[in-house]
Amino acid sequence: MAPPSVSHSYLPFANPPSLNFPFLHTHFNPYQFHSLTALPMSLSSVTAVDVENVTFPPTLNPPSSATAFFLAGAGVRGLQIQDNFVKFTAIGIYLQPNAVPLLSVKWNAKSAQELTESVEFFRDIVTGPFEKFMQVTMILPLTGQQYSEKVAENCVAIWKSLGIYTDAEAQAIDKFVTVFKDETFPPGSSILFTVSPNGSLLISFSKDGSIPEEASTVIDNKLLSEAVLESMIGKHGVSPAAKQSLATRLSELFKEGGVPESHN
Repeated sequence: MAPPSVSHSYLPFANPPSLNFPFLHTHFNPYQFHSLTALPMSLSSVTAVDVENVTFPPTLNPPSSATAFFLAGAGVRGLQIQDNFVKFTAIGIYLQPNAVPLLSVKWNAKSAQELTESVEFFRDIVTGPFEKFMQVTMILPLTGQQYSEKVAENCVAIWKSLGIYTDAEAQAIDKFVTVFKDETFPPGSSILFTVSPNGSLLISFSKDGSIPEEASTVIDNKLLSEAVLESMIGKHGVSPAAKQSLATRLSELFKEGGVPESHN
């Protein structure tokens, strides 16, 4: 059965958590881990995840990275429209391996359910001192202009309401919109983001499921880079399924790896 027609108001980021970005007020504190040896975890237990015929492999190398990231979680982004749950995108979220020992110090005693319900847990992922990679694969077609303008509109609204919208943010938003302007995303194509702790947002596109070797664009703006991930897994993140997957899989990895010893 063909999916119902979808108006512009029902685009994948029509209702992101953009009216409340908690990460703007509370950040992960890397200094509390200064005495820890954050060694890379074993990736052998990480499994692939299938989301609506999209397979996210257990590990991959993001564009412009020589490091293998592990699949922390994945899920569908959809919206209830009348009597139908319309699925727009499949989202996979990958983290650098050192994310596990860093996050486990604070969160290893919590259950998967407790992590799923914790806004602070996902905030620590967004602001943590490790790189994140997000693969957003289309289930329904979308234009780059539709995607970028909706993200930009919501980001600007919240930044202005908080009084933190500066020329730097305006320039970052202009560049973000320009990058997507001439792009189209048929089913199976992907938008790829890498979020760096230093505030850089790397953007790439894939039409065939492959991962490019190099990012096509870099935007140096910390607010924008964190907002992209926050919109997916924040308090009002657009993919509750991805959040639950993240909490479940990371909870298991915390238990497998334990907590690194402190060196006093």
